Amino acid sequence: MSPNRQLAQFFLLAFAGVALLMLALHYAGSALSGTSSDVSAVDEDANSISIIIREEPPQLNSSRATDAISGMVLGHVMEGLVRMGLDDRLEGAVAERWEVTPTQATFWLRENAKWSDGQPVTAADFIFAWQTALKPETGSQYAFLLFAIQNAEAINQGTLPASALGVSAPDPYTLVIDLARPVPFFDKTLVFPTFLPIREDFYNATNGRFGADADQLLYNGPFQISRWVHGSSMTFKRNPYFWNQDEIHLDAIHVPYITSDATASLNFFKDNKIAITGLQAENLSEAMRMGWQIRQHRDGTVFFLEFNHRQGRVTDNVNLRRALQLALDMDEMVYKVTKLPGYEPGVSLFPGWLMGEEKLLRQEYPPQKITPDASLAKQHLQKALQELGLKEPPDLVLLSGDNPISSVQSEWVQQTLKTKLGISVKIDKQIFKQRLAKMTSGDFDLVLAGWGPDYNDPLTFGDLFASWNKNNRGQYNSPELDAFIDIAQSRLEPAVRMKAFGDIQQHLIDQAVVLPMYERGVTYVVDPSIKQLKRRVIGPDPDVSRAYIDTSGE
Repeated sequence: MSPNRQLAQFFLLAFAGVALLMLALHYAGSALSGTSSDVSAVDEDANSISIIIREEPPQLNSSRATDAISGMVLGHVMEGLVRMGLDDRLEGAVAERWEVTPTQATFWLRENAKWSDGQPVTAADFIFAWQTALKPETGSQYAFLLFAIQNAEAINQGTLPASALGVSAPDPYTLVIDLARPVPFFDKTLVFPTFLPIREDFYNATNGRFGADADQLLYNGPFQISRWVHGSSMTFKRNPYFWNQDEIHLDAIHVPYITSDATASLNFFKDNKIAITGLQAENLSEAMRMGWQIRQHRDGTVFFLEFNHRQGRVTDNVNLRRALQLALDMDEMVYKVTKLPGYEPGVSLFPGWLMGEEKLLRQEYPPQKITPDASLAKQHLQKALQELGLKEPPDLVLLSGDNPISSVQSEWVQQTLKTKLGISVKIDKQIFKQRLAKMTSGDFDLVLAGWGPDYNDPLTFGDLFASWNKNNRGQYNSPELDAFIDIAQSRLEPAVRMKAFGDIQQHLIDQAVVLPMYERGVTYVVDPSIKQLKRRVIGPDPDVSRAYIDTSGE
């Protein structure tokens, strides 16, 4: 081969290599940003907006979904029998009307409610979804929400077939539910994703991948997922078959970024890439200088330090838990460590917004205030060591998220327990999906966790540590607590139920079952041209399904 030809081929190969490198970088950049660079926070011409979500939704199979992120996505693309309205009141969705008695609930469905392939949504779709959630092999952690239905608990325990569920469809648009016990708040529970419909033929056609990708879901909500780049981006497009087109205004909702990085999110907002972002304490002065409209929202979530109560774990020892309860000052954690506006120190598993019989529940049953006491904490630790047969404080593993807030809080727990009690804590940081998996398998001693309301009744928090609740990931088991929960579930008298919630609250404090850390407040900014964006305590948050663009007031 001649030198000139060799030189020509060298430059040709070099040029091709550079081209391939540039092409790879282009696609890598697209994967990182998740969408093309022309997507903006508000696109009036395309009638679309762009938002951000913190994590990849772990589970869009509604029969198995448990987390707020999956719930937020499902809340935009799916619809159940009822929903929370813009006024935070329960209103009809697929059901146009309903009636609940102590023994039965009947729902009359809209005949114009359609799936995204144009087929009607029928009562059979709800029956199939609920039977699927109850089957033991599904492994639904929210199957217990269905236990109010006749035979549901026995089906979930494997002693009856799914066909025995107390539901029937006299016709395609009438759903009759036989209740196992009187449940005065039954219709309120139906806003949770476990109650969403699933069409049997489509579910079976996915061969076990239902909800795994955009094309593995059939939608009946105002939007449908048209694009999903896992870990990177999503796009929701308006569902042309949704029954109530008049109240849906946007043609598309873009999620160009999936990240929990608060600084990155703020920069995306400043660069007009997303229309809403949260603010940290250090960003407030800049937000005010920029003239942004700063808003606050209490999202109803309680965050706590949860223990592993499984037999053989040192954290199953009540004196060790009491030692930690007395050593950790949650006021210090909120005001000096986390330092986020709108946050309040945790004093109870029941958040402050829950209503009791006539007043707020915590006004009717004030929780016992735990005053930090290092000396008393050491006394409980010594009792624990004697009971556990240990000479030195045990090493503990603290499971935590990998976001900045979780990091600073877990490090504070680590430092405080080492300083005050001589307990060494190893922090196990995990991405959201893996943290949930480790919580479920019990691979932790302590875990930074949180709980938001599934429906508008104190029981949504009150039964979290019931022995039968699969969301009780530390597997706490107390017949006394279960008895209080049974009263709160089964009695109709408001005074009796609220007394039971007071007893649940006191038991959790006395036994240091869980250590409430804080109630989350959200300080955020929104593009002023977006109207009717809804922040919720119950339901998807943020909810932009009914939002619209109006630049006339800017």
